This record gives sequence, structure tokens and C-alpha cells, in this order.
Amino acid sequence: MNLSKTASVCFLSALLGQGLMAQTNWQVQPATIKTRWAKEVSPTNALPEYPRPQMVRENWQNLNGLWNYTITPKDAATPSGYQGQILVPYPLESALSGVKKPLQPSENLWYKRTFTKPVLKDGEHLLLHFGAVDWQATVYVNGKETGSHSGGYQAFSQDITNALKDGENEIVVKVFDPTSEGIGPHGKQVLNPANIYYTPTSGIWQTVWLETVPADYIAGLDITPDIDKGILNVKINAPAGTNVELIASDAGTEVSKIKGKAGTPLKLPVKNAKLWSPANPFLYDLTVKLTKGGKTVDQVKSYFGMRKIAIQKDEKGVDRIFLNNHAYFNLGTLDQGFWPDGLYTAPTDNALKFDIEAIKAMGFNTIRKHIKIEPARWYYHADKLGILVWQDFVNPNQGLPEGAKAEYEKETKETLEQLHNHPAITTWVIFNEKWGAFDQQRITEWVKATDPSRIVNGHSGEMLYVNEQLRSPSPNAWVSADMTDVHSYPDPMNAPAEPGKARVLGEFGGIGVFIPDHQWNSSSAWGYIQEKAAGLATKYTIMNQHLKLLEAEGLSGSIYTQPFDVEGEQNGLLTYDREVIKIPFEQMRKIHSQLNPDLGTIPEVTAKNADLTDPGEVYSKMLQDYINGRRDPDFLFKMAMMAQQAGDKNGANMAGGAYITTLQAPYTPEQLALILQFTSSTKDKGFGVLQEQLQSQNAKLEKRPVTVKLMNIVFRDVIDPALQKSGDTPDWNAIANSVKPYGEPGEEIFLRAKTVYTFNKQDWTNYASVANTYLEKYGQNIPEQERNMFQQAINNSKNQ
Repeated sequence: MNLSKTASVCFLSALLGQGLMAQTNWQVQPATIKTRWAKEVSPTNALPEYPRPQMVRENWQNLNGLWNYTITPKDAATPSGYQGQILVPYPLESALSGVKKPLQPSENLWYKRTFTKPVLKDGEHLLLHFGAVDWQATVYVNGKETGSHSGGYQAFSQDITNALKDGENEIVVKVFDPTSEGIGPHGKQVLNPANIYYTPTSGIWQTVWLETVPADYIAGLDITPDIDKGILNVKINAPAGTNVELIASDAGTEVSKIKGKAGTPLKLPVKNAKLWSPANPFLYDLTVKLTKGGKTVDQVKSYFGMRKIAIQKDEKGVDRIFLNNHAYFNLGTLDQGFWPDGLYTAPTDNALKFDIEAIKAMGFNTIRKHIKIEPARWYYHADKLGILVWQDFVNPNQGLPEGAKAEYEKETKETLEQLHNHPAITTWVIFNEKWGAFDQQRITEWVKATDPSRIVNGHSGEMLYVNEQLRSPSPNAWVSADMTDVHSYPDPMNAPAEPGKARVLGEFGGIGVFIPDHQWNSSSAWGYIQEKAAGLATKYTIMNQHLKLLEAEGLSGSIYTQPFDVEGEQNGLLTYDREVIKIPFEQMRKIHSQLNPDLGTIPEVTAKNADLTDPGEVYSKMLQDYINGRRDPDFLFKMAMMAQQAGDKNGANMAGGAYITTLQAPYTPEQLALILQFTSSTKDKGFGVLQEQLQSQNAKLEKRPVTVKLMNIVFRDVIDPALQKSGDTPDWNAIANSVKPYGEPGEEIFLRAKTVYTFNKQDWTNYASVANTYLEKYGQNIPEQERNMFQQAINNSKNQ
């Protein structure tokens, strides 16, 4: 589909919308690393592209750009003033938003901007569209509530016509996002990220836009190809009493057309269809006209691909994944869609497209889009470039609090409707590794019945093997699904054979390789196994040779973890900033060619090849420079990072501590994160800096991890030595006095230490009082199981 004309119109419209809000006080906030596209972002060009390529109208206005924002307590009234400006649609927590602040479950985030009412004629309506807002959004236009929506990943629209006034109009959006503490699906976002969890995204994170539509208009399309019958099944959502005309074309030449009533199923002939595949991702253009009384009252441009996905038997009777009636090995990788500068939001459309291009250039033909729903333009690029997509649903809150199941099903239903028309999506993935899983059979059968045009991976990694040890046994695994799926780290293995199901390896690999100067979190190089850059290609080649052997045994697809590093995980084939490729593209394509021989057109992408020098060798030279007296801050910082990667803990603490002494307030968030990492004693300069963070109203670090760090240090430096010295008769009054200089972390760790000590000693006389105080003040900070254990002991102690 050719969107060049539309794109130019959209860009002009975007500029007009931005001009009303143009300001000069926005700037990208500091980040450890950024992508090459971050420098292209500004308030006048924040994602200006048309946001919905499968249903294009030209009469629209982009509302991305600078909005006013403020954060208030959750129960506070509509604010009268705002704290500053935020660049929409980049998340509040991201560097590109210009804010980079966390949103707490006890808070609301507010947005405000103005726009000029367009001229509306002949009963036209004005629709306000949101690509996605995480998690719950309530919208007000000129002070009137126009609607609300829950769901952090689904697009929603509101007809705001009746709330408009002539001239300048005001939009206010209230956002509540409790992330992992709420009932909504949140993916891998958590409030205190660690290892497999990442920085949250709150608020508006996809394009906001206005669209003028006629009195009777096309509200939606539902298109499903059937290559066996040579037809495209189409249903148009439009008012009763209207008619539709569908015209399919190939490069401007009409292929077929059909007329019918809106809302009724139509069959558009597509004879001798050019089939869509990763090797040849052919798309037909589709024009949809809405007519009433013989006149065209609305028209949208769309596209479609003719392709079929199914489980069928090969010539040996083995159940495999078939694409267009041919066995097709799904050679994939696990793409999580995170960005160091934009978090959930790619800096630019070219950046969004780059990820798919890079994965194709590596020689993959499949992407498993992992626990995230992307903007519509990502799926458009997947359709255009040609890549199979296994689309994960975003799992429910794993604790399944009351309301979580219903919210999950509501959001999943919206996702199925929203993404249905994309030919690239061939597979729905329901629950990842049983996270929040419930009603397995019913949910799987519901998804299959809702969309029989795709195959369903009912429960990816329902059986999880790590180093050949089964971590997650499951009775009745993969019930009603189209495939059996295991996760196996690090080395590949086959899933069990079951009649009528393809066998797939839903995740494997996870080889951690750190690349200096391209790390989000320099304290972590997490992977299921660690490998030096020089050894990665050999290890990866051997893994793929085993995949080929498993294919001969019946394996039908595999998903490697992962294409890009993500925050503390450095097991990507490209670094998080998309700058360094750890195995050259050409070499990867050669490795993959045994399982994906027909690559089609290879996208042109650029990245530096990794330096294969042994990191230990680099660090050894730095250590000698340190011995010789070098102490400049940049050198100390890099030395601390390299020492960690080389496994020299003492050297890392030495260099990190020396680096901290060179720093002066005000500290950047990145400097504070490093201070948190390398502070290990109450005597360290960093300890005082972290204490100040806890007392600051504008702290640049999450306070709970800081508190826990200081608690551990106080215990190690002050409390534990006193306990060791006192034997069986600790002087708790003296210990209480000794921790007073350390404020609340000192008090919390003192109460915890005394509670645990008296519990373990079964000293019920002293236990009840201190445990009650501890639970009253700090019980919300400890796991529920432990809290219940302490409370039960209190109850029992009364009977002693």
C-alpha cells in the first residue's frame, strides 16, 4: 500500500496541531544510553506519521507534542495548576518525555492542552483517538467528561462533537496507573524493576489525534483472507441503512470489486491471488466506500494480504505449522519492544521500523511479540516487510486480585478486534509460563472460536526447563491448543508430540554478552549463561545446528531470547541502544539459512560489529593504570564497570567508591543509581547521599530500593556486630540508640532484626511487643506469607 501522499498530508496536519503548543523549555532527560533516533525528537515532530494505516482518512490532526502535566494524590480534585510540560506520546517515566518521573499507585497523572475547533459541516463529527494510555484514562473536553477507558495497550476513541465550542477548546486527561499493584494486565512493567522486569510506562504512550468524519461513517473493518476459496471475507461496521463498495487493486490496477450492505458479511473475489509470505510480503490495496442514497458519504483506504496459517501433516504424517499450505519452520526471536529513551514508545517511526528490519536482516522469519501490544504502525511495518508475528496477550496481574480476570478478558477481546486485520499476525499466545493463568481450556477455546483464521499457542512455556531441569510441571498441559510449547534455557529441546498439535520451542538461548559503553544498567549483564563476545557466534551456531536436528524430529518453530538487550538483560543479539551487533548480520543469516533458506529482500540496516577483545584483558590494563595513579572520573567509572564484568568484585568496589568521591550535588539519576550500586558502608560518602534522597521531596531514585539498601548496610555495619558480640543477651536499648543516626531505615531494620531474633529464639515475652510495632509500621513492606507468619506467632504468644 502506498501511503506517501497521506504521509505528507499527515505531516502538515501534525505541524499545524503542534504549532499551538510550541514551547522551548522541553529537553530530553539524561539516560545512561540513548538510541541514534533520540536526537531527532522534538516538540514539533513527535511521531507525526498517520497512526492507523489500515483505515486511512486524510482529514485529521495530530495532537502529539507538548502538553501541560501534573501529578496529584489519587483522590484530589481536578488541578487548577500544572507542574510543567510533557512531550506526548512519550511515557512519563521516559527520558524523551522531558519529565522522567515515576507515577505511584496512590497518584493520578493529569494532561492538558488546547486545540482550535475545526470547521464541521453537514452533520460532521469530531473523533478524539488515543493509540494507548496506560492504564485508566478519563477524558474531559471543556470541563465535560466525554468518557473513560481501562486497558494500557488498546486504542480507544470518543465522539467529542457535543462538548465542543467555537474557537479554542481544552482537553484534560486524568490517568490512574497502579501498574503491578492494580487489576490490569501490565506485562513486564513493575514498580521496582529487577532482572526480568523493567521500568514502568505510565500515561499516554501512543499517538493522540483528531479525525473529522461525516454524519454516517465507517467505524471499522473486519477482513479475513481465504486462499483456498480465493476470497476475502469482509464485514464493514457502519450505520444501518447504508451500503458499501469494496475495490481491491494491485499497484493501481483494479483486481475486483463488490457491493453490499453495511454490517453484512461480504465475499470479495481474489482469483489467482498473490500470496503473502515473509519471502514475498505482497499486499493488495483496498478502497472502502460507504454510500447512502446512491452517493458516497465516506471513504477509507486500507490493504490486505492473502495468506493462510494452519496445522497440517507433512508428507511423513508429522503435524507441523503450514504457511499457505506448505510446511514452514517459524524461526523466531522474542521481541519485547522496549527502548532506553522512550521505554514503551519508539523515538521515531524509523526506529519502530528498524527493529523489524534488523530482525529480518539477522535471518529470522518470525517475531514473538512478547507481552506487549505495539502501535498500529508496528504491525503495518511487519505486514509490509514480511515477518510472521506470534502475538502474546498481556497476562493478567499474576496475583489475580479480584477483578483481574474480568479485566484480562475485556482487554484480550479488544486486542483480538484491534489486531485482526494484520496478515503478519499468524499466532495468538495466551499465558506466558502460566503467569496469571486461569481457566486454561475455556480461554484457549474462546480465542480459537473468536478467530479461527489463526493458530493458538495456548500456553507458551507451560513447561519450563532451565539447564535441563523441569521448573514448572503442568497437568493437562496445552489443552485445546494448536501446539505443544516448552521453554528451555539455555540449550534447545523439543516439545512433546501430541496428535494434531505442532511442536515448538517457545523460548531458548538467553546468552548474556555485555558490550562496554552500551549498557543501560552497568551493574548487570544478566543472561541464563554468560559468554564473551568472541565466543558467542560459535555457541549460537551450535544451538542452531541442534535446532536443525530437532526439526528432523518434528520441531516446527523456535523463539530465541532475544534480539535486543533490555535494561539489565544483556542477552540480546543487538545492544539496547541498537548500536552494536554481537554477531555480524551476514554471519547470522548464514547460520539461519538451514532453517530459513528463502529470505526474500534483505533490509539494509547498520550497526557496528562487536569488539571481540577479551574484557578481562581490557580490565587488566585499566587496573595497571589505576596502580600507576590514574584517577580521572571517566576512567574510574569505566574501570568500575569493567571490573564487574571481569569478576573482580574488590576492584569494582574500589573504583566505584573512588568515582563517587569525585561527584558533587546535584546528582543525575544515573549517578545516583551508581551511588546506590557501590555504596557498601555507613562510612561511604554515598550513604549520606542516599539518606538525603530519602528525605527529598524531589527524589530521583525510587525510595524503597534505597531504603532496603541502607537497611542492609546498617544491619551489616551496626546491628550484626552487636549481636555477634553480645551472645545470647543482646542489649536492645543500646542497639536502638546506635541506629538512631540512620533515620527510618535504621528504625525499620532494628525492628525487623529484633522481631526475627526473638521469633527464632522463641522469646515470646519480648516478641509480641516488637512484632506488633514492626507490623503496624512496616508490615506493608514485607511479603504476605511472612506477615501472616509473624501475626500468627503474635496470636500464639498470647497463649504461652
